Amino acid sequence: MNGRYKALWLDKEGNLVVLDQRALPFEKKSLAIKSAKECEDAIKNMTVRGAGVIGNCGAFGVYLAAREFKDDMTKFYQSAKSIQNARPTAVNLEWAVKRMLKKAKSANKNDLVSTLKEEALLICDEDAKNTQNIAKSAADLFEEIMKKKGKNDINILTHCNAGWLAIVDEGTALAPIYELKRRGVEVHVFVDETRPRNQGANLTAWELSQSGINYTIIPDNTGGYLMRQKMVDVCITGADRVSINGDVANKIGTYLKALAAKDNDIPFFVALASSTFDFDIVDAIKDMPIEIRDEDEIKSVKGLNENGDIVKVQIMPDNFSALNYGFDITPSRLITALITERGVCKADIKEIKNLYGDLL
Repeated sequence: MNGRYKALWLDKEGNLVVLDQRALPFEKKSLAIKSAKECEDAIKNMTVRGAGVIGNCGAFGVYLAAREFKDDMTKFYQSAKSIQNARPTAVNLEWAVKRMLKKAKSANKNDLVSTLKEEALLICDEDAKNTQNIAKSAADLFEEIMKKKGKNDINILTHCNAGWLAIVDEGTALAPIYELKRRGVEVHVFVDETRPRNQGANLTAWELSQSGINYTIIPDNTGGYLMRQKMVDVCITGADRVSINGDVANKIGTYLKALAAKDNDIPFFVALASSTFDFDIVDAIKDMPIEIRDEDEIKSVKGLNENGDIVKVQIMPDNFSALNYGFDITPSRLITALITERGVCKADIKEIKNLYGDLL
């Protein structure tokens, strides 16, 4: 499996091993996944998360299902379908499982397990190459912005996590940040905490700290003020599903950042690979599935107590009501451009069709 950084890999026995993202940033733990059901559970409970890695995990889940049920194809297909439905918003999961099932239908039964294993590895390798292309295109774009502003450094604001923990190799939104550092650019990142699961504070900040990149964690509602104070040069996020006309489903709170960026004339970019497009969706508000997660994620937080032990703390009474949408939709009119492995395009149906016409 190619890629400098890995959120998942195969062990010597052919089991899937993943970084348990629930433990970060206080602990770095891995978890061996030996069955399709364990894979499905890891996706549901967010042991793994991030659109790309969910797709990768789903692909390996289909391989594990074949290893378990190669003599009972009914159970194999049932297991694969269950994995596909583990989480609803990130389209990469559905895309990866369907690709694996298409491969399964054309495979020789005796070679089914090895064929699907190779296909899952290939999906990961393709993702790694895509992140490298995204990194170059976005970094070139950011250097142009710096040049126009007469700056030698750049302040970037991002939301949630779209680094190598989310997309194999270097991610989407974080990939250009790593590339700029390699080019010798002084980069500083404002990292939204991303309540309620704090993927920014727990994952993005952890990634950046591992790479020696300057960052500052901010409460989710701080970004607009920073933009008004001219402290942000550019905003960039990843995506979980993008419609054919450029509307973007991403972690809850992305829409508000895009609104603030528009009001302050700050470029707002979305980085994604082609597997994140849903070319069948035109009306995102009507047709994009938005996951509603357990309200307990809002009612409690995880952290270290005074003894250095990792504990879960409830922050409101049981009878308080809460609503936990996992994602929101940012309309294309608020997006400066989409940055993909094929290049940069406007978030509109004409340019998306021009870039990806062969996939329609």
